Amino acid sequence: MITSYLVMHAVITADIVSSTKGEIGIWLNSLKETLNQIGTNPKDWEIYRGDSFQLFIEDAERALAFAIKIKAAIKSTGDHDVRIAIGLGEKTHNAEKVTECNGSAFVNSGAKFEILKKEKQNMAIKSDFDQFDAEINLYLKLGLIAMDNWTANSAEVVKLMLDNPKMSQDEIGHLIGIRQNAVSYRIKRAYFYELMEMNEMYKTKLKSML
Repeated sequence: MITSYLVMHAVITADIVSSTKGEIGIWLNSLKETLNQIGTNPKDWEIYRGDSFQLFIEDAERALAFAIKIKAAIKSTGDHDVRIAIGLGEKTHNAEKVTECNGSAFVNSGAKFEILKKEKQNMAIKSDFDQFDAEINLYLKLGLIAMDNWTANSAEVVKLMLDNPKMSQDEIGHLIGIRQNAVSYRIKRAYFYELMEMNEMYKTKLKSML
């Protein structure tokens, strides 16, 4: 049981897959727009080495939904994908830049990120609790069957659904100039509601350890 944590934080360490393909400005603008919705630069997020970035999330319960939103934002550009490591734990050192902070959340995120390529998985999680990690990473492997194969259109609808949770499908369609039945089709192709069920299970498992 996680009895020592007053608050569980999360850190996302990630990079863009095939970052030099196509127009860099397209994925970069989409990434910055999404990260700005989550936090402020450079206190909460920072892009470094051109195509890598780190994001601090105060409440770990929100981490997976944010990771899915980031992936949708990048996949919606058409030519790119993103590799994301989610680390859970503490923040023990504050700094003006997120990349200069420290704590187990940062250590776990960085350690997981270093082995993502070897694991051939584009999204994974690491905490101080192996059983939790094994279960959530199994869910993520299954979820990535859908997410890694999102079309740009499906990813766009996923991002809009996450950005506007109170909007109807008809209203989402109006935003991008398509009919409600086309929105519904893209949602089904993206397995959006199944992924949201996965996110709820992640939050439930996390709460059970706090």
